[in-house]
Amino acid sequence: MDVELYIYDLSKGLARTIDAIYHTSLVVDGVEYYFGQGIQTAVPGRTHHGAPMERLHLGKTEIPTDVIEEFLQSLVEIYTPESYDLFLHNCNNFTQDLAMFLVGKGIPEKIRNLPQTFLNTPFGQMLKPQIESTLRGVTQAPGTGLQPSGAAISRAPTATPNQAISQGIVQVVTNLSQLEGRLSAAAQSCAVIFFTSATCPPCKMVYPTYDELAEEAGDRAVLIKVDISTAMDVSMKYNVRATPTFMTFVKGSKLDEWSGANPAQLRGNVRLLLEMAYPEHPHRKLRLPSLQRHIPSYILYKKVPPLDKLVQKLRPYHEDPTLRSILDFLKRSADEGSADVALPANLPSFTTYLQTTAQSLPRGSLFALVDLVRLLFLDPRMSGYYAAEDTSHTLLLTVFGLATTELDSCPYNLRIVMLHLACNLFSTPLYPDHVLNSSSSSSSSSSRLRETLLQLVTGCLLDSHSNLRVVAASLAYNLAAHNHNARFSGQQPDRLTEEEQMELTASLVEAIGQEEESPDALHGLVLALGLLVYEAPVEGSVVDLCKAMGIAETVRAKKDVKGLSREMLDLLKEVGEELLGKGL
Repeated sequence: MDVELYIYDLSKGLARTIDAIYHTSLVVDGVEYYFGQGIQTAVPGRTHHGAPMERLHLGKTEIPTDVIEEFLQSLVEIYTPESYDLFLHNCNNFTQDLAMFLVGKGIPEKIRNLPQTFLNTPFGQMLKPQIESTLRGVTQAPGTGLQPSGAAISRAPTATPNQAISQGIVQVVTNLSQLEGRLSAAAQSCAVIFFTSATCPPCKMVYPTYDELAEEAGDRAVLIKVDISTAMDVSMKYNVRATPTFMTFVKGSKLDEWSGANPAQLRGNVRLLLEMAYPEHPHRKLRLPSLQRHIPSYILYKKVPPLDKLVQKLRPYHEDPTLRSILDFLKRSADEGSADVALPANLPSFTTYLQTTAQSLPRGSLFALVDLVRLLFLDPRMSGYYAAEDTSHTLLLTVFGLATTELDSCPYNLRIVMLHLACNLFSTPLYPDHVLNSSSSSSSSSSRLRETLLQLVTGCLLDSHSNLRVVAASLAYNLAAHNHNARFSGQQPDRLTEEEQMELTASLVEAIGQEEESPDALHGLVLALGLLVYEAPVEGSVVDLCKAMGIAETVRAKKDVKGLSREMLDLLKEVGEELLGKGL
Protein backbone atom coordinates (compact mmCIF):
# COMPACT_ATOMS: atom_id res chain seq x y z
CA MET A 1 0.00 0.00 0.00
CA ASP A 2 1.21 3.50 -0.85
CA VAL A 3 1.80 5.91 2.03
CA GLU A 4 1.41 9.62 1.23
CA LEU A 5 2.02 12.65 3.42
CA TYR A 6 -0.49 15.49 2.94
CA ILE A 7 0.94 18.88 3.97
CA TYR A 8 -1.35 21.83 4.77
CA ASP A 9 -0.55 25.45 5.63
CA LEU A 10 -2.56 26.82 8.56
CA SER A 11 -0.85 30.26 8.64
CA LYS A 12 -3.44 32.01 6.45
CA GLY A 13 -4.81 35.04 8.27
CA LEU A 14 -1.83 35.30 10.58
CA ALA A 15 0.99 37.82 10.39
CA ARG A 16 2.98 37.20 7.20
CA THR A 17 6.22 37.26 9.18
CA ILE A 18 5.40 33.54 9.69
CA ASP A 19 6.26 31.56 6.56
CA ALA A 20 4.00 28.58 7.36
CA ILE A 21 2.33 26.57 10.10
CA TYR A 22 2.29 23.02 8.90
CA HIS A 23 -0.51 20.53 9.47
CA THR A 24 0.13 17.01 8.16
CA SER A 25 -1.77 13.79 7.72
CA LEU A 26 -1.05 10.36 6.26
CA VAL A 27 -3.06 8.68 3.53
CA VAL A 28 -2.99 4.86 3.65
CA ASP A 29 -5.18 2.51 1.62
CA GLY A 30 -7.62 5.26 0.64
CA VAL A 31 -8.06 6.72 4.14
CA GLU A 32 -6.61 9.99 5.45
CA TYR A 33 -5.49 9.77 9.10
CA TYR A 34 -4.77 12.85 11.18
CA PHE A 35 -4.74 14.15 14.74
CA GLY A 36 -6.89 16.96 16.08
CA GLN A 37 -10.04 16.11 18.01
CA GLY A 38 -8.38 12.76 18.77
CA ILE A 39 -7.32 10.49 15.90
CA GLN A 40 -9.63 11.15 12.98
CA THR A 41 -10.23 9.87 9.46
CA ALA A 42 -11.60 11.24 6.23
CA VAL A 43 -11.77 10.65 2.52
CA PRO A 44 -8.37 11.90 1.24
CA GLY A 45 -8.33 15.65 0.60
CA ARG A 46 -11.79 16.23 2.12
CA THR A 47 -10.95 17.32 5.64
CA HIS A 48 -11.97 20.73 7.00
CA HIS A 49 -8.46 21.96 6.10
CA GLY A 50 -9.31 21.92 2.41
CA ALA A 51 -6.82 20.88 -0.26
CA PRO A 52 -3.23 20.12 0.79
CA MET A 53 -0.48 22.48 -0.32
CA GLU A 54 1.76 19.50 -1.06
CA ARG A 55 1.53 15.71 -1.36
CA LEU A 56 4.68 13.75 -0.58
CA HIS A 57 5.06 10.05 -1.38
CA LEU A 58 6.79 8.40 1.58
CA GLY A 59 6.97 4.85 0.23
CA LYS A 60 5.08 1.58 0.37
CA THR A 61 4.12 -0.56 3.36
CA GLU A 62 3.62 -4.32 3.39
CA ILE A 63 2.15 -4.33 6.89
CA PRO A 64 -1.32 -5.96 6.90
CA THR A 65 -4.33 -3.73 7.45
CA ASP A 66 -5.32 -5.45 10.70
CA VAL A 67 -1.83 -4.82 12.14
CA ILE A 68 -2.06 -1.15 11.13
CA GLU A 69 -5.42 -0.90 12.86
CA GLU A 70 -3.99 -2.50 16.00
CA PHE A 71 -1.20 0.06 16.01
CA LEU A 72 -3.68 2.91 15.59
CA GLN A 73 -5.67 1.55 18.48
CA SER A 74 -2.53 1.60 20.61
CA LEU A 75 -2.11 5.32 19.79
CA VAL A 76 -5.64 6.24 20.84
CA GLU A 77 -4.66 6.55 24.50
CA ILE A 78 -1.77 8.87 23.58
CA TYR A 79 -3.37 11.12 20.96
CA THR A 80 -6.51 12.17 22.82
CA PRO A 81 -8.41 15.45 22.30
CA GLU A 82 -7.25 16.63 25.73
CA SER A 83 -3.58 15.93 25.00
CA TYR A 84 -3.43 18.11 21.86
CA ASP A 85 -0.87 20.91 22.06
CA LEU A 86 -0.24 23.03 18.96
CA PHE A 87 3.50 23.24 19.59
CA LEU A 88 4.44 20.21 21.72
CA HIS A 89 1.97 17.40 20.88
CA ASN A 90 0.31 17.96 17.54
CA CYS A 91 -0.66 16.44 14.21
CA ASN A 92 2.95 16.30 13.06
CA ASN A 93 3.97 14.20 16.07
CA PHE A 94 1.18 11.78 15.13
CA THR A 95 2.15 11.49 11.48
CA GLN A 96 5.82 11.08 12.49
CA ASP A 97 4.94 8.08 14.72
CA LEU A 98 2.65 6.53 12.13
CA ALA A 99 5.13 7.06 9.26
CA MET A 100 7.96 5.44 11.25
CA PHE A 101 5.75 2.42 11.87
CA LEU A 102 4.58 2.09 8.26
CA VAL A 103 7.69 2.82 6.19
CA GLY A 104 10.53 3.15 8.70
CA LYS A 105 11.17 6.85 8.06
CA GLY A 106 9.71 10.05 9.39
CA ILE A 107 8.16 13.17 7.92
CA PRO A 108 10.43 16.01 6.65
CA GLU A 109 12.66 17.41 9.37
CA LYS A 110 11.71 21.04 8.61
CA ILE A 111 8.08 20.24 9.49
CA ARG A 112 8.91 18.11 12.53
CA ASN A 113 11.30 20.69 14.06
CA LEU A 114 9.47 23.90 13.11
CA PRO A 115 7.46 24.30 16.38
CA GLN A 116 10.52 24.03 18.61
CA THR A 117 12.59 26.25 16.31
CA PHE A 118 9.86 28.88 16.44
CA LEU A 119 9.56 28.72 20.25
CA ASN A 120 13.30 29.11 20.68
CA THR A 121 13.02 32.74 19.50
CA PRO A 122 11.71 35.71 21.55
CA PHE A 123 9.32 36.48 18.69
CA GLY A 124 7.93 32.97 18.90
CA GLN A 125 7.38 33.13 22.64
CA MET A 126 5.56 36.46 22.20
CA LEU A 127 3.20 35.15 19.47
CA LYS A 128 2.60 31.71 21.03
CA PRO A 129 -0.63 32.64 22.94
CA GLN A 130 -2.08 34.49 19.92
CA ILE A 131 -1.39 31.59 17.53
CA GLU A 132 -2.81 29.00 19.92
CA SER A 133 -5.98 31.04 20.40
CA THR A 134 -6.43 31.66 16.68
CA LEU A 135 -5.81 28.09 15.54
CA ARG A 136 -7.55 26.18 18.34
CA GLY A 137 -10.84 26.05 16.43
CA VAL A 138 -9.06 24.98 13.23
CA THR A 139 -6.95 22.20 14.69
CA GLN A 140 -9.65 20.91 17.06
CA ALA A 141 -12.53 20.97 14.59
CA PRO A 142 -14.32 17.63 14.15
CA GLY A 143 -13.38 15.63 11.10
CA THR A 144 -15.63 15.09 8.13
CA GLY A 145 -16.03 12.31 5.61
CA LEU A 146 -16.25 8.56 6.06
CA GLN A 147 -14.99 6.32 8.86
CA PRO A 148 -13.12 3.35 7.34
CA SER A 149 -14.71 0.00 7.92
CA GLY A 150 -13.16 -1.64 10.94
CA ALA A 151 -10.95 1.38 11.74
CA ALA A 152 -9.47 1.08 15.18
CA ILE A 153 -9.65 4.75 16.16
CA SER A 154 -12.29 4.60 18.86
CA ARG A 155 -11.26 4.09 22.44
CA ALA A 156 -10.99 0.45 23.40
CA PRO A 157 -13.41 -0.33 26.23
CA THR A 158 -12.01 -1.35 29.57
CA ALA A 159 -12.80 -5.00 30.24
CA THR A 160 -14.33 -6.07 33.52
CA PRO A 161 -14.01 -9.54 35.06
CA ASN A 162 -17.51 -10.47 33.94
CA GLN A 163 -17.25 -8.96 30.46
CA ALA A 164 -17.57 -11.38 27.56
CA ILE A 165 -14.33 -11.85 25.64
CA SER A 166 -14.38 -12.45 21.89
CA GLN A 167 -13.35 -16.02 21.17
CA GLY A 168 -10.73 -17.11 18.68
CA ILE A 169 -9.11 -13.69 18.12
CA VAL A 170 -6.21 -11.85 19.75
CA GLN A 171 -7.30 -9.34 22.39
CA VAL A 172 -5.45 -6.01 21.99
CA VAL A 173 -5.17 -3.99 25.20
CA THR A 174 -3.70 -0.54 25.72
CA ASN A 175 -3.45 -0.14 29.48
CA LEU A 176 -3.08 -2.05 32.75
CA SER A 177 -6.77 -1.89 33.61
CA GLN A 178 -7.76 -3.59 30.37
CA LEU A 179 -5.06 -6.23 30.78
CA GLU A 180 -6.15 -7.10 34.31
CA GLY A 181 -9.74 -7.37 33.10
CA ARG A 182 -8.74 -9.87 30.39
CA LEU A 183 -6.67 -11.92 32.86
CA SER A 184 -9.52 -11.93 35.35
CA ALA A 185 -11.86 -13.27 32.67
CA ALA A 186 -9.39 -16.15 32.13
CA ALA A 187 -8.98 -16.94 35.83
CA GLN A 188 -10.60 -20.36 35.41
CA SER A 189 -8.85 -21.21 32.15
CA CYS A 190 -5.58 -19.87 30.76
CA ALA A 191 -4.09 -16.79 29.11
CA VAL A 192 -1.05 -15.64 27.13
CA ILE A 193 0.35 -12.10 27.06
CA PHE A 194 2.37 -11.02 24.03
CA PHE A 195 4.42 -7.93 24.96
CA THR A 196 5.25 -6.14 21.71
CA SER A 197 6.18 -2.65 20.52
CA ALA A 198 5.74 -0.54 17.42
CA THR A 199 9.48 -0.49 16.70
CA CYS A 200 10.01 -4.26 17.01
CA PRO A 201 10.36 -5.94 13.56
CA PRO A 202 10.79 -9.45 15.09
CA CYS A 203 7.41 -9.00 16.79
CA LYS A 204 5.70 -8.62 13.45
CA MET A 205 7.22 -11.94 12.32
CA VAL A 206 5.20 -13.86 14.91
CA TYR A 207 1.93 -11.90 14.57
CA PRO A 208 0.49 -14.44 12.08
CA THR A 209 1.47 -17.38 14.32
CA TYR A 210 -0.12 -15.69 17.32
CA ASP A 211 -3.34 -15.08 15.38
CA GLU A 212 -3.43 -18.74 14.30
CA LEU A 213 -2.97 -19.91 17.90
CA ALA A 214 -5.80 -17.66 19.07
CA GLU A 215 -8.10 -19.21 16.49
CA GLU A 216 -6.91 -22.71 17.44
CA ALA A 217 -7.50 -22.08 21.15
CA GLY A 218 -11.00 -20.66 20.63
CA ASP A 219 -12.78 -20.23 23.95
CA ARG A 220 -10.22 -22.32 25.84
CA ALA A 221 -7.72 -19.49 26.25
CA VAL A 222 -7.39 -15.71 26.08
CA LEU A 223 -4.49 -14.52 23.92
CA ILE A 224 -3.58 -10.89 24.63
CA LYS A 225 -1.33 -8.44 22.82
CA VAL A 226 -0.04 -5.24 24.44
CA ASP A 227 2.33 -2.56 23.09
CA ILE A 228 4.63 -1.63 25.97
CA SER A 229 5.97 1.44 24.10
CA THR A 230 2.60 3.07 24.77
CA ALA A 231 1.22 1.07 27.71
CA MET A 232 3.84 2.25 30.19
CA ASP A 233 1.83 1.09 33.21
CA VAL A 234 1.89 -2.46 31.85
CA SER A 235 5.64 -2.53 31.24
CA MET A 236 6.24 -1.20 34.77
CA LYS A 237 3.89 -3.71 36.41
CA TYR A 238 5.37 -6.72 34.62
CA ASN A 239 8.93 -5.37 34.40
CA VAL A 240 9.18 -6.07 30.66
CA ARG A 241 11.98 -4.28 28.83
CA ALA A 242 12.54 -6.45 25.75
CA THR A 243 10.16 -7.40 22.96
CA PRO A 244 8.85 -9.81 21.97
CA THR A 245 8.26 -11.25 25.44
CA PHE A 246 5.56 -13.78 26.31
CA MET A 247 3.97 -14.76 29.61
CA THR A 248 1.53 -17.61 30.19
CA PHE A 249 -1.01 -17.98 32.98
CA VAL A 250 -3.09 -20.99 34.03
CA LYS A 251 -5.97 -20.80 36.52
CA GLY A 252 -4.95 -17.25 37.42
CA SER A 253 -1.27 -18.05 38.23
CA LYS A 254 1.78 -17.24 36.16
CA LEU A 255 3.26 -20.34 34.54
CA ASP A 256 6.12 -19.29 32.24
CA GLU A 257 7.96 -16.36 30.64
CA TRP A 258 10.27 -16.25 27.63
CA SER A 259 11.57 -13.83 25.00
CA GLY A 260 12.35 -14.10 21.31
CA ALA A 261 10.51 -14.39 17.99
CA ASN A 262 10.52 -18.17 17.66
CA PRO A 263 7.21 -19.39 16.10
CA ALA A 264 7.94 -23.06 16.92
CA GLN A 265 8.63 -22.27 20.58
CA LEU A 266 5.52 -20.11 20.74
CA ARG A 267 3.34 -22.88 19.31
CA GLY A 268 4.80 -25.49 21.64
CA ASN A 269 4.41 -23.39 24.78
CA VAL A 270 0.83 -22.32 24.01
CA ARG A 271 -0.23 -25.89 23.22
CA LEU A 272 1.42 -27.11 26.42
CA LEU A 273 -0.49 -24.42 28.29
CA LEU A 274 -3.78 -25.66 26.81
CA GLU A 275 -2.97 -29.24 27.82
CA MET A 276 -2.32 -28.12 31.38
CA ALA A 277 -5.50 -26.04 31.54
CA TYR A 278 -7.57 -28.73 29.85
CA PRO A 279 -6.01 -32.11 30.67
CA GLU A 280 -6.94 -35.00 28.40
CA HIS A 281 -10.00 -36.89 29.57
CA PRO A 282 -8.97 -40.25 31.14
CA HIS A 283 -11.37 -42.09 28.82
CA ARG A 284 -9.13 -41.23 25.86
CA LYS A 285 -6.36 -43.36 27.36
CA LEU A 286 -8.55 -46.48 27.43
CA ARG A 287 -9.06 -48.97 24.62
CA LEU A 288 -12.61 -48.15 23.51
CA PRO A 289 -12.82 -48.60 19.72
CA SER A 290 -16.64 -48.45 19.68
CA LEU A 291 -16.69 -45.10 21.46
CA GLN A 292 -13.50 -43.25 20.52
CA ARG A 293 -14.85 -42.09 17.17
CA HIS A 294 -17.49 -39.99 15.52
CA ILE A 295 -20.71 -41.98 14.99
CA PRO A 296 -21.29 -41.69 11.22
CA SER A 297 -24.90 -42.84 10.97
CA TYR A 298 -28.10 -43.27 12.94
CA ILE A 299 -30.68 -46.04 13.01
CA LEU A 300 -33.58 -45.33 10.63
CA TYR A 301 -36.74 -47.32 9.85
CA LYS A 302 -37.22 -47.39 6.09
CA LYS A 303 -39.74 -50.18 5.39
CA VAL A 304 -42.60 -48.98 3.15
CA PRO A 305 -46.00 -50.61 3.89
CA PRO A 306 -48.80 -50.97 1.28
CA LEU A 307 -49.76 -47.31 1.07
CA ASP A 308 -53.30 -47.85 -0.30
CA LYS A 309 -54.19 -50.11 2.62
CA LEU A 310 -52.61 -47.69 5.05
CA VAL A 311 -54.65 -44.78 3.74
CA GLN A 312 -57.91 -46.66 4.23
CA LYS A 313 -57.29 -46.38 7.96
CA LEU A 314 -57.67 -42.61 7.59
CA ARG A 315 -61.36 -42.63 6.66
CA PRO A 316 -63.21 -40.29 6.35
CA TYR A 317 -60.12 -38.10 5.65
CA HIS A 318 -58.59 -40.39 3.02
CA GLU A 319 -59.81 -38.44 -0.04
CA ASP A 320 -58.36 -35.09 0.94
CA PRO A 321 -56.48 -33.57 -2.07
CA THR A 322 -53.56 -32.62 0.14
CA LEU A 323 -53.19 -36.19 1.34
CA ARG A 324 -53.38 -37.51 -2.23
CA SER A 325 -50.54 -35.21 -3.26
CA ILE A 326 -48.38 -36.54 -0.41
CA LEU A 327 -49.22 -40.15 -1.32
CA ASP A 328 -48.23 -39.50 -4.92
CA PHE A 329 -44.90 -38.11 -3.70
CA LEU A 330 -44.26 -41.18 -1.50
CA LYS A 331 -45.11 -43.63 -4.29
CA ARG A 332 -42.93 -41.86 -6.85
CA SER A 333 -40.09 -41.65 -4.31
CA ALA A 334 -40.32 -45.42 -3.73
CA ASP A 335 -40.28 -46.12 -7.48
CA GLU A 336 -37.84 -43.49 -8.75
CA GLY A 337 -35.79 -42.55 -5.70
CA SER A 338 -36.54 -39.52 -3.57
CA ALA A 339 -33.69 -37.45 -5.03
CA ASP A 340 -35.40 -37.47 -8.45
CA VAL A 341 -38.82 -36.38 -7.18
CA ALA A 342 -39.61 -32.75 -6.36
CA LEU A 343 -41.04 -32.00 -2.92
CA PRO A 344 -44.81 -31.48 -2.87
CA ALA A 345 -45.82 -27.86 -3.30
CA ASN A 346 -48.54 -28.08 -0.64
CA LEU A 347 -46.39 -28.93 2.41
CA PRO A 348 -47.79 -26.03 4.48
CA SER A 349 -51.36 -27.24 3.94
CA PHE A 350 -50.29 -30.81 4.75
CA THR A 351 -49.15 -29.61 8.16
CA THR A 352 -52.65 -28.24 8.76
CA TYR A 353 -54.19 -31.51 7.50
CA LEU A 354 -52.06 -33.54 9.92
CA GLN A 355 -52.93 -31.42 12.93
CA THR A 356 -56.65 -31.52 12.18
CA THR A 357 -56.75 -35.23 11.36
CA ALA A 358 -54.65 -36.24 14.37
CA GLN A 359 -57.21 -34.65 16.68
CA SER A 360 -60.18 -36.29 14.94
CA LEU A 361 -59.14 -39.85 14.11
CA PRO A 362 -60.00 -42.75 16.41
CA ARG A 363 -56.97 -43.67 18.51
CA GLY A 364 -56.83 -47.10 16.91
CA SER A 365 -56.21 -45.52 13.47
CA LEU A 366 -53.64 -42.94 14.46
CA PHE A 367 -50.75 -45.27 13.70
CA ALA A 368 -51.52 -44.93 9.95
CA LEU A 369 -51.17 -41.14 10.08
CA VAL A 370 -47.94 -41.36 12.09
CA ASP A 371 -46.57 -43.94 9.65
CA LEU A 372 -47.06 -41.52 6.76
CA VAL A 373 -45.09 -38.88 8.64
CA ARG A 374 -42.38 -41.49 9.33
CA LEU A 375 -42.04 -42.16 5.61
CA LEU A 376 -41.83 -38.45 4.82
CA PHE A 377 -39.00 -37.94 7.29
CA LEU A 378 -36.90 -40.55 5.49
CA ASP A 379 -36.30 -37.87 2.86
CA PRO A 380 -33.58 -35.54 4.25
CA ARG A 381 -35.09 -32.64 2.29
CA MET A 382 -38.41 -33.15 4.07
CA SER A 383 -36.93 -33.29 7.55
CA GLY A 384 -34.77 -30.29 6.65
CA TYR A 385 -37.89 -28.39 5.59
CA TYR A 386 -39.70 -29.19 8.82
CA ALA A 387 -36.63 -28.37 10.90
CA ALA A 388 -37.05 -24.75 9.82
CA GLU A 389 -40.79 -24.71 10.45
CA ASP A 390 -41.89 -24.00 14.03
CA THR A 391 -45.32 -25.42 13.19
CA SER A 392 -43.70 -28.83 12.73
CA HIS A 393 -42.71 -28.84 16.40
CA THR A 394 -46.34 -28.21 17.31
CA LEU A 395 -47.38 -30.99 14.94
CA LEU A 396 -44.93 -33.51 16.38
CA LEU A 397 -45.81 -32.50 19.94
CA THR A 398 -49.46 -33.14 19.09
CA VAL A 399 -48.73 -36.53 17.52
CA PHE A 400 -46.26 -37.73 20.17
CA GLY A 401 -48.47 -36.38 22.92
CA LEU A 402 -51.25 -38.75 21.87
CA ALA A 403 -48.96 -41.66 22.69
CA THR A 404 -47.19 -40.35 25.79
CA THR A 405 -50.18 -38.92 27.68
CA GLU A 406 -51.35 -42.40 28.67
CA LEU A 407 -48.42 -44.51 27.56
CA ASP A 408 -49.47 -47.72 29.31
CA SER A 409 -52.85 -47.74 27.55
CA CYS A 410 -51.50 -46.56 24.18
CA PRO A 411 -51.94 -49.22 21.44
CA TYR A 412 -48.82 -51.20 20.61
CA ASN A 413 -48.94 -50.29 16.90
CA LEU A 414 -49.10 -46.56 17.72
CA ARG A 415 -46.22 -46.73 20.17
CA ILE A 416 -43.91 -48.56 17.79
CA VAL A 417 -44.56 -46.24 14.82
CA MET A 418 -44.03 -43.29 17.16
CA LEU A 419 -40.61 -44.69 17.97
CA HIS A 420 -39.95 -45.32 14.25
CA LEU A 421 -40.83 -41.71 13.48
CA ALA A 422 -38.65 -40.42 16.31
CA CYS A 423 -35.68 -42.39 14.93
CA ASN A 424 -36.28 -41.02 11.44
CA LEU A 425 -35.92 -37.46 12.70
CA PHE A 426 -32.19 -38.24 12.48
CA SER A 427 -32.27 -38.72 8.68
CA THR A 428 -30.61 -35.31 8.39
CA PRO A 429 -28.42 -33.37 10.86
CA LEU A 430 -30.71 -30.36 10.55
CA TYR A 431 -33.57 -31.63 12.66
CA PRO A 432 -31.61 -33.01 15.63
CA ASP A 433 -29.28 -29.99 15.57
CA HIS A 434 -32.30 -27.70 15.76
CA VAL A 435 -34.36 -29.66 18.30
CA LEU A 436 -31.81 -31.55 20.38
CA ASN A 437 -29.94 -28.52 21.59
CA SER A 438 -29.69 -27.82 25.29
CA SER A 439 -28.47 -24.23 24.79
CA SER A 440 -30.64 -21.37 26.00
CA SER A 441 -31.19 -20.26 22.41
CA SER A 442 -33.39 -23.25 21.62
CA SER A 443 -37.11 -22.43 21.46
CA SER A 444 -39.63 -23.55 24.07
CA SER A 445 -41.32 -25.81 21.51
CA SER A 446 -37.97 -27.49 20.80
CA SER A 447 -37.42 -28.03 24.52
CA ARG A 448 -40.88 -29.58 24.93
CA LEU A 449 -40.31 -31.83 21.92
CA ARG A 450 -37.00 -32.99 23.39
CA GLU A 451 -38.72 -33.73 26.69
CA THR A 452 -41.46 -35.65 24.87
CA LEU A 453 -38.92 -37.79 23.01
CA LEU A 454 -37.19 -38.65 26.29
CA GLN A 455 -40.53 -39.53 27.88
CA LEU A 456 -41.35 -41.78 24.94
CA VAL A 457 -38.03 -43.64 24.96
CA THR A 458 -37.76 -44.08 28.73
CA GLY A 459 -41.38 -45.25 28.90
CA CYS A 460 -40.84 -47.94 26.26
CA LEU A 461 -37.46 -49.35 27.28
CA LEU A 462 -39.09 -51.70 29.81
CA ASP A 463 -42.11 -52.69 27.70
CA SER A 464 -43.16 -56.34 27.63
CA HIS A 465 -42.94 -56.46 23.81
CA SER A 466 -39.36 -57.27 22.76
CA ASN A 467 -39.81 -55.56 19.37
CA LEU A 468 -40.83 -52.36 21.12
CA ARG A 469 -37.78 -52.56 23.39
CA VAL A 470 -35.51 -52.98 20.37
CA VAL A 471 -36.90 -49.84 18.71
CA ALA A 472 -36.78 -47.91 21.99
CA ALA A 473 -33.13 -48.94 22.33
CA SER A 474 -32.58 -47.64 18.77
CA LEU A 475 -34.00 -44.24 19.71
CA ALA A 476 -31.90 -44.18 22.88
CA TYR A 477 -28.86 -44.96 20.72
CA ASN A 478 -29.68 -42.10 18.31
CA LEU A 479 -30.10 -39.63 21.16
CA ALA A 480 -26.89 -40.76 22.86
CA ALA A 481 -24.96 -40.78 19.57
CA HIS A 482 -26.04 -37.24 18.72
CA ASN A 483 -24.93 -36.04 22.16
CA HIS A 484 -21.69 -38.03 21.86
CA ASN A 485 -20.80 -36.57 18.45
CA ALA A 486 -21.13 -33.02 19.74
CA ARG A 487 -19.01 -33.80 22.80
CA PHE A 488 -16.43 -35.77 20.81
CA SER A 489 -15.92 -32.88 18.37
CA GLY A 490 -15.47 -30.41 21.24
CA GLN A 491 -18.77 -28.56 20.75
CA GLN A 492 -20.26 -26.88 23.80
CA PRO A 493 -22.58 -27.49 25.50
CA ASP A 494 -23.69 -31.12 25.27
CA ARG A 495 -26.81 -31.60 23.17
CA LEU A 496 -28.69 -33.08 26.14
CA THR A 497 -28.72 -31.32 29.49
CA GLU A 498 -27.09 -33.03 32.45
CA GLU A 499 -30.52 -33.78 33.92
CA GLU A 500 -31.66 -35.34 30.63
CA GLN A 501 -28.50 -37.44 30.44
CA MET A 502 -29.04 -38.66 34.00
CA GLU A 503 -32.66 -39.58 33.25
CA LEU A 504 -31.70 -41.49 30.12
CA THR A 505 -28.73 -43.17 31.84
CA ALA A 506 -30.88 -44.38 34.75
CA SER A 507 -33.49 -45.78 32.33
CA LEU A 508 -30.81 -47.55 30.28
CA VAL A 509 -29.25 -49.16 33.35
CA GLU A 510 -32.63 -50.42 34.55
CA ALA A 511 -33.45 -51.75 31.09
CA ILE A 512 -30.05 -53.48 30.79
CA GLY A 513 -30.57 -55.12 34.17
CA GLN A 514 -33.93 -56.56 33.11
CA GLU A 515 -33.12 -57.51 29.50
CA GLU A 516 -32.78 -61.30 29.24
CA GLU A 517 -34.62 -62.05 26.01
CA SER A 518 -33.47 -59.86 23.11
CA PRO A 519 -29.76 -59.65 22.15
CA ASP A 520 -30.63 -56.84 19.69
CA ALA A 521 -32.25 -54.76 22.40
CA LEU A 522 -29.32 -55.43 24.75
CA HIS A 523 -26.82 -54.35 22.09
CA GLY A 524 -28.57 -51.02 21.56
CA LEU A 525 -28.93 -50.40 25.30
CA VAL A 526 -25.28 -51.07 26.15
CA LEU A 527 -23.95 -49.03 23.24
CA ALA A 528 -26.24 -46.10 24.09
CA LEU A 529 -25.06 -46.23 27.71
CA GLY A 530 -21.42 -46.26 26.63
CA LEU A 531 -21.94 -43.23 24.37
CA LEU A 532 -23.56 -41.26 27.20
CA VAL A 533 -20.83 -42.07 29.72
CA TYR A 534 -17.82 -41.69 27.42
CA GLU A 535 -16.05 -38.39 28.21
CA ALA A 536 -18.80 -37.29 30.58
CA PRO A 537 -17.37 -34.80 33.13
CA VAL A 538 -15.24 -36.74 35.62
CA GLU A 539 -16.92 -35.08 38.58
CA GLY A 540 -20.32 -34.72 36.91
CA SER A 541 -23.68 -36.18 37.83
CA VAL A 542 -23.66 -38.92 35.15
CA VAL A 543 -20.40 -40.42 36.45
CA ASP A 544 -21.62 -40.11 40.04
CA LEU A 545 -24.83 -41.92 39.08
CA CYS A 546 -22.87 -44.74 37.43
CA LYS A 547 -20.77 -45.22 40.55
CA ALA A 548 -23.77 -45.13 42.87
CA MET A 549 -25.80 -47.65 40.84
CA GLY A 550 -22.94 -50.13 40.35
CA ILE A 551 -23.44 -50.03 36.60
CA ALA A 552 -20.22 -51.89 35.77
CA GLU A 553 -21.42 -55.05 37.52
CA THR A 554 -24.83 -54.79 35.83
CA VAL A 555 -23.26 -54.65 32.38
CA ARG A 556 -20.67 -57.37 33.01
CA ALA A 557 -23.39 -59.74 34.24
CA LYS A 558 -25.07 -59.64 30.82
CA LYS A 559 -22.37 -61.87 29.29
CA ASP A 560 -24.46 -64.87 30.45
CA VAL A 561 -27.48 -63.94 28.30
CA LYS A 562 -28.10 -66.66 25.70
CA GLY A 563 -27.50 -66.08 22.00
CA LEU A 564 -24.96 -63.25 22.26
CA SER A 565 -22.65 -62.78 19.29
CA ARG A 566 -18.89 -62.38 19.53
CA GLU A 567 -19.35 -58.71 18.70
CA MET A 568 -21.80 -58.29 21.58
CA LEU A 569 -19.49 -60.03 24.04
CA ASP A 570 -16.67 -57.71 23.00
CA LEU A 571 -18.94 -54.69 23.51
CA LEU A 572 -19.92 -55.88 27.01
CA LYS A 573 -16.23 -56.21 27.88
CA GLU A 574 -15.41 -52.81 26.38
CA VAL A 575 -18.17 -50.95 28.22
CA GLY A 576 -18.38 -53.05 31.39
CA GLU A 577 -14.69 -53.58 32.11
CA GLU A 578 -12.83 -50.78 30.33
CA LEU A 579 -15.20 -47.79 30.44
CA LEU A 580 -17.23 -48.45 33.57
CA GLY A 581 -14.48 -50.37 35.36
CA LYS A 582 -11.16 -48.61 34.69
CA GLY A 583 -12.74 -45.37 33.47
CA LEU A 584 -14.76 -44.47 36.58
